[in-house]
Amino acid sequence: MSTKRGFDLAIGGVALAMAIPVLAIAMVLIWMGDGRSPLFRGARVGKDDRDFPMLKLRTMVAGADAIGGNSTPAIDPRLTSLGRFLRRWKIDELPQLWNVVRGEMSLVGPRPQVRPGGVDRYTSAERTLLSVRPGMTDLASIVFSDEGEILKDAVDPDARYDQVIRPWKNRLGLVYVRHHDVATDAELLWLTLLAIVAKPAALRGVAAILERWEADPELRRVCLRNSALPRGDPPGAVA
Repeated sequence: MSTKRGFDLAIGGVALAMAIPVLAIAMVLIWMGDGRSPLFRGARVGKDDRDFPMLKLRTMVAGADAIGGNSTPAIDPRLTSLGRFLRRWKIDELPQLWNVVRGEMSLVGPRPQVRPGGVDRYTSAERTLLSVRPGMTDLASIVFSDEGEILKDAVDPDARYDQVIRPWKNRLGLVYVRHHDVATDAELLWLTLLAIVAKPAALRGVAAILERWEADPELRRVCLRNSALPRGDPPGAVA
């Protein structure tokens, strides 16, 4: 067993046990809202290009995946009021601790993507992201924790995502794949929690990691989020 897998099992198992009371309350509240399953099983692409069912607490109306795109702006009418609260505090992601224990995900790694409209459109460079287990959080999860707000006013949220989030998000993922270690995973878990209550401090932490890894200066500037997100091309895209 690798050190990273041991870290995932130890921390993930304890976190899952601690999360059970919160999950139980949330699941009852979701079920009371419309009488439908409180869990959402979304098909995602994992390590070595293998599909797996990623678990989340359902934050949208039942059948939402059939009536909208992959991206979710903050004002998406598919979101329930309880769902907005669960997303704000990242409670909807807690069921993925089960994916971690099962070995389909890691606590830290590039976020898993859907296949249609997602991985199917990856460049050859982006496919390197599939060489590691996807994670519950990563550098991009901290930098773009306000993804819904970024996409809020977009006429086409999926197109806006491709223009201003995907280029930087996947660059961050590739930097992580090249440099990650268990100590940095622990640091990123702390920064993920910090971002919920003090995002500027968490962004400075991300910038410090990128500086340590000697990442591209432009990427480091973007990650500080001091100005509007610039458009970019996905890693490996041909101009």
